[in-house]
Amino acid sequence: MSSPSPVSGDARDDQTGRFVRQPNGRVRPLSPHLQIWRWHITMTASILFRVTIGAATVGAAMLVGWLAVLASGPDAYAQFLSCAASPLGLLVGIGLTWVLFSFLLNGGRHLINDTGAGLTVPSANLLSHIAVWGPFVLTAIFWIVLFASGKVSL
Repeated sequence: MSSPSPVSGDARDDQTGRFVRQPNGRVRPLSPHLQIWRWHITMTASILFRVTIGAATVGAAMLVGWLAVLASGPDAYAQFLSCAASPLGLLVGIGLTWVLFSFLLNGGRHLINDTGAGLTVPSANLLSHIAVWGPFVLTAIFWIVLFASGKVSL
């Protein structure tokens, strides 16, 4: 007696490559790939949020280093201030400011979404645009004010 023929559409008989056999033997659909998905702003906001979490960790480590220098005495702190006032130090400061604003705006987007609001496509896109582009605007305004007030100079 012959074995029954596979049912049409059965994942075990897939000839399209859309299914994969996992190490445990189960057949599952292959996950969508970037070639399948059209890039959109909510993907950018989501990826940016993950990047800023990593960058905020680096910023926290730098904060601990600043506290260590502060505890090391006035000479060490004066040397730190000269490094922070250098062009590279200002670039790091501007980058960390951008990270802070990005983290805050993306966190706000997540908070709004967690309440169940802002989940329609237009509102999700609007919140994502704010979270992606807002940090650039806020960082520019923040540093323009610092330079204009004389708090920071080159």
